[in-house]
Amino acid sequence: MAEITYTGTIISDTDKKGIITSANDVFQEVAGYSEDELVGANHNIVRHDDMPRACFKLVWDTISSGKEIRAFVINKAKNGDHYWVLAHITPTADGYHAERQAPNPAIINDVVVAPLYKQMRDKEKEMNYSNEGMEAATQILLDVLTDKGLSYDELIDALA
Repeated sequence: MAEITYTGTIISDTDKKGIITSANDVFQEVAGYSEDELVGANHNIVRHDDMPRACFKLVWDTISSGKEIRAFVINKAKNGDHYWVLAHITPTADGYHAERQAPNPAIINDVVVAPLYKQMRDKEKEMNYSNEGMEAATQILLDVLTDKGLSYDELIDALA
């Protein structure tokens, strides 16, 4: 499947369970879903199989604790094509607000993100997508951060 390129900011809101409550025109256009298809659906409607489970756990653990997070995410459009986003997700009174922009392709493909995510996904797959596999994938991320002497937020800031 092909990679979708886009401009503009993808914006959505969800409730605390991840059910989409609003989706802007850019989200609809890039993902290939109508507003009626998105609103009321779980946000995982755009989840791509190449996205490590460990990264989703990091995102959910962070936002459910009331903190904001930025993360590189690969999403899947309705037609099966994919698109990368640099997501900024913030907790709100009744759920979560996310603004996503297209990241620099060189950062994704050549530097850290795609190779790191592939290594993490491979570990999860090797361990049959078990909780232990997710923990091992998380350790891969932590090892990269340690090697670079950066926190997760500092790594995202350096790449964004």
